[in-house]
Amino acid sequence: MSGIVFRRFHDGVGELAVRRLDPDADAEIVHAWVTHPKAVFWMMGDADVAGVAEEYRRIVAHPHRDAYLGLVDGRPAFLAERYDPARVELAGLHDARDGDVGMHFLCAPTGSPVHGFSRAVITTVLETLFADPAVRRVVVEPDVRNTAVHALNAAVGFEVVGVIAKPEKEALLSVCTRERFHAATGDATASAAAVAAGVRGEHP
Repeated sequence: MSGIVFRRFHDGVGELAVRRLDPDADAEIVHAWVTHPKAVFWMMGDADVAGVAEEYRRIVAHPHRDAYLGLVDGRPAFLAERYDPARVELAGLHDARDGDVGMHFLCAPTGSPVHGFSRAVITTVLETLFADPAVRRVVVEPDVRNTAVHALNAAVGFEVVGVIAKPEKEALLSVCTRERFHAATGDATASAAAVAAGVRGEHP
């Protein structure tokens, strides 16, 4: 399966690529990830494969949401979601601006962790989003208890706005501008290359 929208090389990790998620073809592998105990904050622990496929069919069909599968050296390794925070997830809960895009990401569980892998993944996801010139800020709302992802977000340039109450959780609203991202990652972005098909303008 092709459909690559972004790729970059990361020393120590390999080639990271992002393609659009196929809800049916990818359902089994995504199910294994989102139901794993390490994905507790994804809140899909009780889902079956059919339920995961149905959820992602809804996401990719939505006018203001999308989902992507990430590959490392051609093998599925992470999941990412993009959404318009002014219309879904955070509608009415944050000071929405033109150029805002919301993001979720999940690394595949592994028994053999690679040093720096999670940071390489979040950097790749942000580069994918910022490859769209219309995107000015990335907005995230992880669970307040997810301290590991808070530290990771801070490392790539996210700034905490504050705690917000969502129906399903207390969330730490944070934003990352294009400028803060590049300042935080420095030369880490130098080897990235957007594929012409890209992610531009399809789901603002």
